[in-house]
Amino acid sequence: MYEPIDKSFFEGPVLELARSLVGQYIVHERPDGIIAARIVETEAYHGPEDRAAHSFGNRRTKRTEIMFGAPGLVYTYQMHTHTLMNVVSGPVGTPHAVLIRAAEPIDGLDLMRDNRGPKLKMKDWTNGPGKLSKALGVTMKYYGHHWSDEPLFIAVGPGAKEIETGPRVGIGNTGEAVHYPWRFFEKDNPYVSKYRP
Repeated sequence: MYEPIDKSFFEGPVLELARSLVGQYIVHERPDGIIAARIVETEAYHGPEDRAAHSFGNRRTKRTEIMFGAPGLVYTYQMHTHTLMNVVSGPVGTPHAVLIRAAEPIDGLDLMRDNRGPKLKMKDWTNGPGKLSKALGVTMKYYGHHWSDEPLFIAVGPGAKEIETGPRVGIGNTGEAVHYPWRFFEKDNPYVSKYRP
């Protein structure tokens, strides 16, 4: 039903990739079933020149090392108790990335409910980057995996009706970068995360 997208999809500038990811599917094939969601919100991080990026100034650490790799690699990192999923972008050696912020549940709803807890409303399962990873059952083990390879992959989706842009979320103390309109989201979609400057 879902087929991994071609590797060439991930090539090109990070801002273009962040926009083109909105409306595509993110799929996790698990032993207990397939979970799929349609991406409705992303954020671009422009590497060395972007004070909000983990790789600002070409910062190269054990955590950011994968960002210097090939486009389409999975960059996962931990924030508090959450795993966040990113798509590496740019040529090898250029540490750009796109954060997948939110998605609309499509398949494997029972599995998502189990992962997120039975008391939450469906719109709260995946309307934030940490929530989304938990709903999909994605952990740090996917660090360095490629987004065109099973069992965790991006698949061609129906696209987005209308995409809006705005400032990124939760990046205070990053100077002028806090105002860059590098968050891309589907207009009026209820699964877009709540904006908090």
